[in-house]
Amino acid sequence: MASVLMLNADYMPLRTVNWQRAVTMYFQGKVEVVADREDRWIRGLTVTIKMPLVVRLLQYARVLNKRVQFSRRNIYARDRHICQYCAVKRPEAELTFDHVIPRSHGGRTAWENIVTCCAVCNLKKGGRTPEQARMRLVRRPEAPAALPQVTLRVTVKIVPDAWRQFLYWYGDERD
Repeated sequence: MASVLMLNADYMPLRTVNWQRAVTMYFQGKVEVVADREDRWIRGLTVTIKMPLVVRLLQYARVLNKRVQFSRRNIYARDRHICQYCAVKRPEAELTFDHVIPRSHGGRTAWENIVTCCAVCNLKKGGRTPEQARMRLVRRPEAPAALPQVTLRVTVKIVPDAWRQFLYWYGDERD
């Protein structure tokens, strides 16, 4: 199934949709096609069009600022994949999260008590507070207002070239 990048009226990326939804919105007059595939065609009984790759809403869609969902991936994104004890950036596979105040000491599982941590530092800290383990936090954890770098999650393995000018990259994912 081919994905289509949907842009807001101001060309900011909103999300991806399947090509059927993009074509439907095009014929409803809700979007314009910004980029299409030269090699793929959609054929109907009375019309033939190129398969869209990028569409733009003709009317601005207001994006509500919702609270950022508490999840492991969003904790890593908030901390930029950097261990909050040794300050080393690591791949997601080498990370875990740590309760700053351990649950055994009454610490809660909340934005303000969870940090990204590498396995070595997590083992070193154990069930102690950072002060007891003589470890220092890079920065105090807090609930993020927004995580723009994970707002649009591209779910295709290879991003089409037509999308690249509209997406904002936050470094190489292999860092």
